[in-house]
Amino acid sequence: MTRVCLVGAPDVDLSYELLSRETARAALSTYELTEPFYNSLALDTVSVGAAVSLMNDLNWYLVRYVDDALVREPSISADEWLSRKLATAIRESEVDPSETENLLKVYGVVDGELVEPMFLTRVGGEVPEYDLRDVNDTVVVRVTEAEFSG
Repeated sequence: MTRVCLVGAPDVDLSYELLSRETARAALSTYELTEPFYNSLALDTVSVGAAVSLMNDLNWYLVRYVDDALVREPSISADEWLSRKLATAIRESEVDPSETENLLKVYGVVDGELVEPMFLTRVGGEVPEYDLRDVNDTVVVRVTEAEFSG
């Protein structure tokens, strides 16, 4: 199963904003929703294509209420996420999944909340240490070259 995680902007209640709108609620109604991080919604789809299609359907809401839209595809990585743009590029066969592991956006996790992302490149196959602050954990997101160079 491909997992989608929508991370809400700091000034909104993501669950409220999505589930109080009829169109978004209808698009999400067939999924079991969870909150893996503070102010986020996650769900499982059948493929990267289905994940990208769902995010495209929700685009109006994503640009207004979501800071980051992430996709985790186990056939690419069991524990690293893909940015929405990278997932789209993979779906469109613009990027080979095996060539996605070097450019990263790494979030710190403090008390269940994603904080201060850092852009990093893998060194010797390893993810460099997150050093913006003390964190309980990190979340690694693979990104496109355009997202990385910003």
